[in-house]
Amino acid sequence: MGKVTGFLEIDRQVHKYQPASDRIRHFREFTLPMSDKEVEKQAARCMDCGIPFCHGPTGCPIHNQIPDWNDLVYNGDWDNAIRNLHSTNNFPEFTGRICPAPCEEACTLNLEDIPVAIKTVEQAIADKAYETGHIRPYPPEKKTGKRVAVIGSGPAGMAAAQQLGRAGHDVHVYERESRPGGLMRYGIPDFKIEKHYIDRRIEQMQGEGVSFYCGVNVGVDKKVEELLAEYDAVLYCGGSETPRAADIPGDDLEGVHDAMPYLVQQNKRVGGEAIQSVAWPSPPIVAGGQHVVVVGGGDTASDCVGTAFRQGAVRVTQLDIRPQPPEKEDKLAVWPYWATKMRTSSSQAEGAEREFQVATLEFIGEDGQLTGVKCCEVDEKRKPIAGTEFVIRADLAFIAIGFAGPAAAGVVQELDGQMKIATDARRSRNVEANDRDYRTSVERLYAAGDVRRGQSLVVWAIREGRQAARAIDEALMGSTVLPR
Repeated sequence: MGKVTGFLEIDRQVHKYQPASDRIRHFREFTLPMSDKEVEKQAARCMDCGIPFCHGPTGCPIHNQIPDWNDLVYNGDWDNAIRNLHSTNNFPEFTGRICPAPCEEACTLNLEDIPVAIKTVEQAIADKAYETGHIRPYPPEKKTGKRVAVIGSGPAGMAAAQQLGRAGHDVHVYERESRPGGLMRYGIPDFKIEKHYIDRRIEQMQGEGVSFYCGVNVGVDKKVEELLAEYDAVLYCGGSETPRAADIPGDDLEGVHDAMPYLVQQNKRVGGEAIQSVAWPSPPIVAGGQHVVVVGGGDTASDCVGTAFRQGAVRVTQLDIRPQPPEKEDKLAVWPYWATKMRTSSSQAEGAEREFQVATLEFIGEDGQLTGVKCCEVDEKRKPIAGTEFVIRADLAFIAIGFAGPAAAGVVQELDGQMKIATDARRSRNVEANDRDYRTSVERLYAAGDVRRGQSLVVWAIREGRQAARAIDEALMGSTVLPR
């Protein structure tokens, strides 16, 4: 695949970024695109490695045929590269921007820390698809007469809806917020993915016959029971939305917030919408001129960091209870799996102060207003070490330690109360359904994405949406040609 000796002759290159001093002045994407010739050279580095772990279960959840489209790009056949990529991934412009690229971790060349720039090539292919007019409606040749409702328009719901629409079903997507996209639109900042990419896909899907109903809170405005009566199948693709409880004293102080209301507000501002959300109501939160502390070490925490800098925060400190990971992993112990090693996001590189192996003991305030965060060092079992306490000044604090499952109100509340739907054994109360047919314990009701598997990646959501669509099509028609 690619040029057999390409990995020996060509150095790894990825998209460059605008300088931090420039990019924190706006909320737009800040990657600097590479020329077609540069991308083709990077695709040439894909070696004939025999067993390409990049697109196996360890690398790519949707099984992108990475060596194949690398070879096509290397040979300048962008049209077929686009077709190949879209055969496994409905939305490569999403994953090319916001996927953490486990495929690159699984790349054989990562044994030498120089993996193929798979994510860069994928984004380039997806962007080329728009330039060349490949992203256009592909309506079905004939309709089946079957009707399917999809609850939630995040990546799982979008992928399922597109697949089902192309199979000829009449698909109606119900979205609680004012615009489609779910947490991909309202949770992920525009500097990571601008939302016109979502709008283009929605327009394409509408051209394929998919209908979107926004501002409809299923379980409240419209009952699941009604959908089951009106449609031949219903697919629940709600996100994992309930913030994990931190149980930190002082979290009721003014200035202490869960991460999601903050991110949703800013995304709505950028999108020209009113900042209030049905799911995440909160007074206006702005970090301009503030000392900010972010509790948590994951992607959501990093998004809070980048948003705070763009709003003009004076100082941003990120607290992570985990020990600082090593700069480099033991390849023979972990490859081709995702390794625990020191990683610095673009937002963290904009000036965040990072504290590792630190626990948040208490939020401190005066007259009900947050003034500081009391912390201490912890041992390898995450137990506080006596005498290591310290206080960080804070005007704003965001709790970003993950999500504990779907929203309790609305769909889950109705399903739990009236239909006694089965949920998993974990405290998260995810809807129980296997990853073969995605059926729930309620007849004709299916579940896919974070509401089934728990908090996860966009690429996993797309995979589950596609697989659920295949299962529904097969159940409705007796057979299916949709790929799994």
